[in-house]
Amino acid sequence: MRVSDEIREARAVVALETTLIAHGFPPGDGVEVGLASERAVRDAGAVPATIGVLDGEVVVGLTESELERFDATARKLGPRDVAAAVVQRALGATTVGGTLAVCRAAGIRFMGTGGLGGVHRGYPRPPDVSADLQALASTQTVVVSSGVKSLLDVPATSELLETLGVPVLGFRTDTLPLFYSAHGGPPVSARVESAGEAAALARAHWELGGGGLLVGRPPKESLDDVEPLIASALRAAETDGIRGGAVTPYVLAYLHRESGGRTLAANRELVVDNARLAGEIAAAAV
Repeated sequence: MRVSDEIREARAVVALETTLIAHGFPPGDGVEVGLASERAVRDAGAVPATIGVLDGEVVVGLTESELERFDATARKLGPRDVAAAVVQRALGATTVGGTLAVCRAAGIRFMGTGGLGGVHRGYPRPPDVSADLQALASTQTVVVSSGVKSLLDVPATSELLETLGVPVLGFRTDTLPLFYSAHGGPPVSARVESAGEAAALARAHWELGGGGLLVGRPPKESLDDVEPLIASALRAAETDGIRGGAVTPYVLAYLHRESGGRTLAANRELVVDNARLAGEIAAAAV
């Protein structure tokens, strides 16, 4: 593992995944969003640690030139995949779960992302539950997201998070955001009004032996008419035989295209805003 000197010496660090860069946006846009997320973390008073696998190393704190290598050819790395990518010298883009696995090894306690993986619609057909959930439950890290990915079964994911003992905090909201939409999600376990309150709650949870926490931050602009497009995208994915880790990039591309770019603009904004809030919570925890 290669950790930059700046990150080693920093007191407030925020981890950022690379799957968003490689697979979450059209070619070229991902790097731009990744760099904007890093700037947002710095503006909040913390140090960004964008994580990926390059040339046989887990890199914590990728440079801009290294970020530019992460394109659609990169492997998506969950917790099970990081070691294989290192040994096989593959270009590996970390998911939320893969990033959390590295956070656990590197001692990083804060992360910003777009949406959390979870229970897929129609479970147990397909029998698909994201490794993000177990990784979050077993890692003392605060993950800031706009809730659960919109293509998933959000109520089922919320129930599983409760089973795993993961606090789901609403940032100035009483319900879990639905990624693109600020409304209609299940109730959160607690509401917090500030970054400082979220940091204090996290410290108390960890002192009691708890694992990770999810902070759900609603998007600034709520797109409340996206659900029919999501349903159409999932039907198209099934028709085209898209499975596993390929579903999310397929659905995102479908939504960006069929919404006339509205979901793409919303996705860019919420990813950067979540990184900023993660930075504020990290700085408040110092």
